[in-house]
Amino acid sequence: MPAYKPGLRVVGPDGRSIKLSSNESPYGPLPSVREAIAQASADLNRYPDPGATELVTALAGHLGVPEEHVALGAGSVGLLQQLLTAVGEPGAEVVYAWRSFEAYPLLADLAGVTSVRVPLTDETHDLDALAEAVTDRTRMVLVCNPNNPTGTAVRERELVRFLDRVPDHVLVILDEAYREYVRDPEVPDGLDLYRDRPNVAVLRTFSKAYGLAAVRLGYLVGHPHVAGAVRKTLVPFAVNHIAQAAGVASIAAEDELLERVALTVKERDRVRDALVASGWTVPRSEANFVWLRVDGDTLDFAAACAREGVAIRPFDGEGARVSLGTPEENDVFLAVATAYPKRR
Repeated sequence: MPAYKPGLRVVGPDGRSIKLSSNESPYGPLPSVREAIAQASADLNRYPDPGATELVTALAGHLGVPEEHVALGAGSVGLLQQLLTAVGEPGAEVVYAWRSFEAYPLLADLAGVTSVRVPLTDETHDLDALAEAVTDRTRMVLVCNPNNPTGTAVRERELVRFLDRVPDHVLVILDEAYREYVRDPEVPDGLDLYRDRPNVAVLRTFSKAYGLAAVRLGYLVGHPHVAGAVRKTLVPFAVNHIAQAAGVASIAAEDELLERVALTVKERDRVRDALVASGWTVPRSEANFVWLRVDGDTLDFAAACAREGVAIRPFDGEGARVSLGTPEENDVFLAVATAYPKRR
């Protein structure tokens, strides 16, 4: 069984190391969040609240949902594992687009669930093909929106049409790890879609926009039978005390946080415009990264970036995902990309 491969770090000239391979925020936690983490560290000799009561209450109030609709996990990837454990049984299938989040097949294999991969069309989910792939063995469908690694997003009309086609007994997970970066008004908020659909649930994370990748904190919003199943499959105390304190403080600092998100969105548009102007074909991204179709030259392009101390995420034979860093970091990447002779 293959292991998950995290984004790498490389070292280039004069010790330069720019990590654009993991979709991390270039900005650390806000000052108020750092203070909350420091205060919480005084109680590291105690087990955390197993129900994360304060955080669940804060999330429910912030999102406008009932508390019993919220479940937590060690990042959205931890919640995915909890979900697959809950639905896993001999012969069960999970349907998802490909290429999408690289953890999907690994976690499905671990849970003993059969993966059914549906190819992307123009780097975007083919929702009609996804619906057609659903059978009586399907237990869950994953829709990554915006999609990782291509950054593309499906819009409300087509997503609603797809949800209407999925049988009620099949769970649909809207994986919205990058929701805070969406600017297209036609891309739906999963929280609006789940409310009257008991078979739909939404995944989100504090790892990206909130700058808390290290503390491992994510949440699911779904109807009580879904959220309850996810709570049952959580490893006891997996959402630690530091994560809970950081999550509560981050919600309180939402306005300041979104100012940082706006800076990343501005950089996303600048980087994409520069790439397109230099001859690259880059789909419009609604996430904190861009996707370059490099096909057979993908590893060569990644090596060219690495020589300048820039780590990106290559998918051999397909393309490269490049996270947005600070403006200075992005300029180093752009210098490599615009000079690369085999632009697509």
